[in-house]
Amino acid sequence: MILNTPYSRRGFLSLLGVGTASTLAGCASPGPAPGDTIISYRDGGSIRRPAILPGSSPELDQMYGTVVDGGFVIPAVPYQQINPRYYRQRVVDPTGERPGTVVVDTPSRFLYLVEPGGSAMRYGVGIGREGFSWSGDGVIQWRQKWPKWTPPNEMIARQPELARYSADNGGMPPGLTNPLGARALYIFQNGQDTLYRLHGSPEWNSIGRAVSSGCVRLMNQDIIDLYDRVPQKARIVVWQ
Repeated sequence: MILNTPYSRRGFLSLLGVGTASTLAGCASPGPAPGDTIISYRDGGSIRRPAILPGSSPELDQMYGTVVDGGFVIPAVPYQQINPRYYRQRVVDPTGERPGTVVVDTPSRFLYLVEPGGSAMRYGVGIGREGFSWSGDGVIQWRQKWPKWTPPNEMIARQPELARYSADNGGMPPGLTNPLGARALYIFQNGQDTLYRLHGSPEWNSIGRAVSSGCVRLMNQDIIDLYDRVPQKARIVVWQ
């Protein structure tokens, strides 16, 4: 559904934004506070989004609290120790891509899922170390809840201790210590598996950093949210 009127577009962002109910309560103040963002639309309208600051809140407690999923208990994320810019939040789409497209902005450590009406869901990510990164245009060909992890042969050659998780040995079973976390989205290009994934991770402190071997990692709570939103066979664009 495309929202065509100024009111409906702003209403869409307001009603569907994560945690925006409490945000809008502050819109009656005379002007923006330091750190607030003024979002202006081409039709001349605008809204003010207060800065997300460190500290506890009911919305963030719910967003990053303990999750029971697939028989596993995912621990709460100590989000107070994460830069607030990497919290999941709805933003005005900066990509220009069509709705349903996933865009990974590698330099900024953001992943966007483009939505109808000019918005996007933004997630903080960790990305591949220098020399292991991937960029381009592909398709999320396959999706898996609580996937097995099978390190590629190149990784096993660098880290022989991973041989016990090789394809011949059946991979690493799903679980809280599995590097792919609670969900994995598999990136294909020209019909071929790139071996790169969007996936969950228990290592919340890696978000915003370049640490993984090529894959794009999200907090488990965020990858579950993304998995439930992303369309089948979604297009994915990775910027470097």
